[in-house]
Amino acid sequence: MDLSLFFVGTGGSVPSARRGLPAVLVRRGGDRLLFDCGEGTQRQLVRSAGLVDMDSVFITHFHADHWLGLPGMLKSFALRERQEPLTVYGPGGLSELMGVMRIVYGRLPYPLEVVELEPAQTVERDGYLIAAIPVRHRGEASFGYALVEEPRPGHLDAQLAEQLGVRPGPDFGRLQRGETVGDVSPEQVMGPAREGRKIVISGDTSPCEAVTMAAHQADLLVHEATFAEEEAERALETSHSTARQAAELARGAEVRLLALTHFSSRYAGGELLDEARQVFAATEAPRDFDTIEVPFPERGRAKLERWSERQARERAQNGPSSPAETVASP
Repeated sequence: MDLSLFFVGTGGSVPSARRGLPAVLVRRGGDRLLFDCGEGTQRQLVRSAGLVDMDSVFITHFHADHWLGLPGMLKSFALRERQEPLTVYGPGGLSELMGVMRIVYGRLPYPLEVVELEPAQTVERDGYLIAAIPVRHRGEASFGYALVEEPRPGHLDAQLAEQLGVRPGPDFGRLQRGETVGDVSPEQVMGPAREGRKIVISGDTSPCEAVTMAAHQADLLVHEATFAEEEAERALETSHSTARQAAELARGAEVRLLALTHFSSRYAGGELLDEARQVFAATEAPRDFDTIEVPFPERGRAKLERWSERQARERAQNGPSSPAETVASP
């Protein structure tokens, strides 16, 4: 089961020439989940991965740079005659916001459900859940989100199963699904359960114990790093984090990879990455359209792929007529 994060926008507060406003597209198997939808998100998607028919949008909080792109995207879906339902999740107050915004997106030809989440509430999905993490941002209701997969069955000892009289084929699958075959129970032939994957997206927050707890040994933590450490006082005043603070949190939570995002337009990004790596070496600073693939733990760590690398790979695979050839790198 593939699991990846596509960074649609990595800037904060205002867009810059190189970074759009916050949005992350999570792809797990056939599921497409969008976390935040800053102004210009649909344009960013059209320029890169295409305007994906996601089934859920999770809003972290109601500062305009995190949701202002949503009404326009809803309208674009309508103009494309979308029929599949769409659910928008967020903190309390989301229903009122979406009601006001209806004057913008109008009547939709597809079902739109708006769900207000409570702190720590979970949304159950097929094989995983999304948990709302209460974070600390200017005193208002703000969430981060954790995607947590269910544990997977252990490995089947095929040789032992055959010795116990189980025939290869469908009966092996039954054992892996937890069913008893004849007198052979799964416990006799299956290894210990294997952990699922966990990714955590902080949203806007100052350093927060709830994020530290949720991100414990996560495969990937996406954490805001609005400021450098020299602006720590400014970060405190605005309930944001510095790159160093994000790295200290990642180190304390024992995450496998930290990805910094939500950069103030005063920074190019490299200086924040250097600051964080002095504390936590396993840190990356994605740019717009970069991807992080998250494999199962036994297959290695999460890995960043630059958009330029992806374009080069697609050109090599498909030749110069590849659609990615026509998209300018930000």
